[in-house]
Amino acid sequence: MGEATKASTDVLVVGAGPTGLALACSLLQHGVPVRVVDKAPGPATTSRANILHGRGVEVLNRLGALGDLPQRSIEPIKLATYVNGRPLITLDLLDLFNVTGAQYRPMYVSQAEIEAGLRGRLAELGGAVEWDSPLVEAEQDDSGVTATLGKEQTARAGWLVGCDGARSTVRKLAGIGFPGVPVIEQFLLADVHADWGHDRSGGSVYMHRDGVVLVIPMRMVGRADDLWRLMANVPAEDEAEMDEQAIIERFRRLLPERAGVTDVRIREAAWTSVFRIHRRLADEYRRGRILLAGDAAHTHSPVGGQGMNTGFGDAENLAWKLALVARGRASEVLLDTYQVERRPLAAEVLKTTTTNTKLLVGEGPFMRFLRDRVLLPIGNLRPLQRRNVAVASQLWVSYRRGPLGRGFRFGSRPRPGDRVPDRECVRADGGATRLHGELGGRWALLVPASGADACVKTAADRLGEYVTPLTRTSRFDEVWLVRPDAHLAWRGRPYPAGLERWLEGALRHGRAGR
Repeated sequence: MGEATKASTDVLVVGAGPTGLALACSLLQHGVPVRVVDKAPGPATTSRANILHGRGVEVLNRLGALGDLPQRSIEPIKLATYVNGRPLITLDLLDLFNVTGAQYRPMYVSQAEIEAGLRGRLAELGGAVEWDSPLVEAEQDDSGVTATLGKEQTARAGWLVGCDGARSTVRKLAGIGFPGVPVIEQFLLADVHADWGHDRSGGSVYMHRDGVVLVIPMRMVGRADDLWRLMANVPAEDEAEMDEQAIIERFRRLLPERAGVTDVRIREAAWTSVFRIHRRLADEYRRGRILLAGDAAHTHSPVGGQGMNTGFGDAENLAWKLALVARGRASEVLLDTYQVERRPLAAEVLKTTTTNTKLLVGEGPFMRFLRDRVLLPIGNLRPLQRRNVAVASQLWVSYRRGPLGRGFRFGSRPRPGDRVPDRECVRADGGATRLHGELGGRWALLVPASGADACVKTAADRLGEYVTPLTRTSRFDEVWLVRPDAHLAWRGRPYPAGLERWLEGALRHGRAGR
């Protein structure tokens, strides 16, 4: 395929939150010019999301944006559940994390810290965020999108991606529906500095007939380890009266009432919020040259900390596809696989988080009975605990049933579409490396020690310079093509015909060639 006609920039990303920054970094790694604009006057300083699971940590690592976040975060060691003040279940998370196959563990870390790390990486790659630049209008044609920004600026781009949150302007301008339903009437949230002898090795969930209180330890650089996140559901009230002081006073009552905690002294709040939980899913992720990612495409309960995880997965999945199209190496139809692969996952996340939230708060007699008499008593079963931890990590995500996962359906795993766990490899120069460390903006071709030169040439001819041949350190007689998002694209014997068929089908027709 020939090189695509270039616009003033290939991709305009609207929204400089975690998803938008991750997408921009990934596109730049793929060699695609990008602009990032945001309506805010500058970076957010409040914590907002504060849990990063295994999938999100892996994405940041591949982007080169993980940095010292592990040292600036808290690693959850356990999760304790209490009912009416009595301890009932304690999960040993260190042991359970070992079954997920993750190189990195989950972290309690502020979204503000994650965004700062991503902005730093964006700068290293030659990008920057254009603050105070709201999107006002967007008109698309056959060759691109003309966007009107604040202060009467006009931007021209080949593609526009809305990463601008649940109230997305991009989604509204594109005319994409965002249906949904409310889940919980009202939640209170407060990040507080408190004197408290509570265990900081993990989170705690306090269940009570009147609702739930969640307690998560947090860390603020330069301050003593006295920061906590508190969350609780409360009946709907006049939000105008729920200012910071009112929220703190409510938690001072809720902690003894629902958790039996009387030895805490809340000194000050770092941030407070009142919010309602809605479940919403965009009707489509793409309309012409406008696409959606992250909260602009799906929003759900924060229980379980799946928001950033899902947004990062969107960004990494979209980036490599958009890069191939922007560089003229793939047909636009490849972008249709983005929705096919990612929207079912979002639907599953919405369903799971909604169910878990309703069970957690015990809304109604039936939900409390189901929670207290059925689910909690079996909560100490190890198989169930392992499953729950694995689900939260999102390392289980597979696209094998999607259009790019067709083909090799039997035999050993991974199968096309499955995530490929990290492993030791050898570069062409003989240096030792790891698979995931080579995937930042690149494909990896795992080959035997000899006999696969034709496959290497085929991959390079179709994908360009953004493919790295690697040799497995263990005995290996197949060829694996691994996507930049660490999912297996194709595997087979070291003959180029099968690889060529997959690439031809995927790049030209948006489905795996047989």
